[in-house]
Amino acid sequence: MTSTMWRRAWPWLLLLLVALLAACLRYGVIEPATMAQQCGAGHAPWWCRWRQWLVLGFLHDVYGIAALLATALALLWKRAWLAWLAAALGVIALQLYCFESGALAVLVGSLRLLRLQATRAIPVDQHRHAQQQVHSQP
Repeated sequence: MTSTMWRRAWPWLLLLLVALLAACLRYGVIEPATMAQQCGAGHAPWWCRWRQWLVLGFLHDVYGIAALLATALALLWKRAWLAWLAAALGVIALQLYCFESGALAVLVGSLRLLRLQATRAIPVDQHRHAQQQVHSQP
């Protein structure tokens, strides 16, 4: 693969990594009943506070709101990192029970990132020089 292809693929590979990490959080930390039982006991481990913050985050739709804010910023400013952030926060929101806002953020962020990658792939000067040339007619 060429360096250009790798440069275009990196955001998508990182987005996949974010999805895997969010799935690990959901299915490894939040959902298991054994984790809830350990945190409900009198002498809870140190990580139960972090787990509680994760749960409060999706109960109050924090992940969905963050994803929608990043989506709005990605629509206002044409920056690839904002589009990626919107898609990544949308993936996290989808995994952590904020379905509607997460799905919208993933869709808009991904489409915005694709659009920005496509406009960077087409050199603008390529078409401008061709229009300035005078061609003789037969």
